[in-house]
Amino acid sequence: MSSVILETRNLTKEFKGFTAVNGVSLQVQRGHIHALIGPNGAGKTTCFNLLTKFLVPTSGQILFNGNDITAAKPAQIARMGVIRSFQISAVFPHLTVLQNVRIGLQRQLGTSFNFWQSERSLSQLNGRAMELLAEVDLTEFADTVTVDMPYGRKRALEIATTLAMEPELMLLDEPTQGMGHEDVHRVTELIKKVSVGRTILMVEHNMKVVSGICDKISVLQRGAMLAEGSYAEVSSNAQVMEAYMGSEAAVLEGAH
Repeated sequence: MSSVILETRNLTKEFKGFTAVNGVSLQVQRGHIHALIGPNGAGKTTCFNLLTKFLVPTSGQILFNGNDITAAKPAQIARMGVIRSFQISAVFPHLTVLQNVRIGLQRQLGTSFNFWQSERSLSQLNGRAMELLAEVDLTEFADTVTVDMPYGRKRALEIATTLAMEPELMLLDEPTQGMGHEDVHRVTELIKKVSVGRTILMVEHNMKVVSGICDKISVLQRGAMLAEGSYAEVSSNAQVMEAYMGSEAAVLEGAH
């Protein structure tokens, strides 16, 4: 099996004369945590939307496990094992934590998103759901209605529901956005823990998070690839420092 799980070749997306993603060639290594960073408006989320086919590329190719998936539909890509967790907490607020994870697991029953399943047929999933909750340190919250949980714990639940879909490649969109220091630390540790045996591609603003857990970093600027490498390589790159200018450059420095 190739060590490259996901590859883009000259991936480009234009919107009426504006090029949001411009010839991006990216290689994500199997088993790595790979970060996509860049100033606001650099094209990171557009890139994610292309990878999960929420947007159709103007040109270029996307390959997953060596297969060209450029023309695949979002549902097909999810079935292949490319699962995305969203920037906004994407869980059902009025279901319990356990019920949320069970919905992610329904796919294995062949009753995918059949919300009217009897409680009995769903209860067979409880064992696996509890295992996933243990993996993200949420066992004690199993019966909590999700809306009543702290924000950082909701993000942990979102990671559990993503894991329930058995991802081969997890795409995490700003997993620590809007969090206080303690939650950032907890979610960072959680990402490190769940990355074992999996591959993660993440968009992340927090450079401390990126410097702490990422094997490789790709820096986008104005939709194009500016630099790529380890955190040490990227953070000492003069062009990257310039792109981040001022306060954000200080953040890059400070994360060493």
